[in-house]
Amino acid sequence: MKNLQISEELFYMLLRFHLLEDDLWQEEIVSELQKKLDAMVNRNLYTKYKTAPTAAEQEQARQEYLDRKGYLPDFRW
Repeated sequence: MKNLQISEELFYMLLRFHLLEDDLWQEEIVSELQKKLDAMVNRNLYTKYKTAPTAAEQEQARQEYLDRKGYLPDFRW
């Protein structure tokens, strides 16, 4: 299992939520974790694109990456 980093702010929100049972931070925590998950998925797709063994797999990963990033098909090469 790999390690990953979160912001200090998110870490403190998680501490407050779990240790102090402060529900005020729940929506913000969910939002920040969703951003982190999106960034991880995007990075994984980019890595697949760059390291795919075949041109077809490389192109598929590139298209998925561009779709997730929101690039319109008209602006792709």
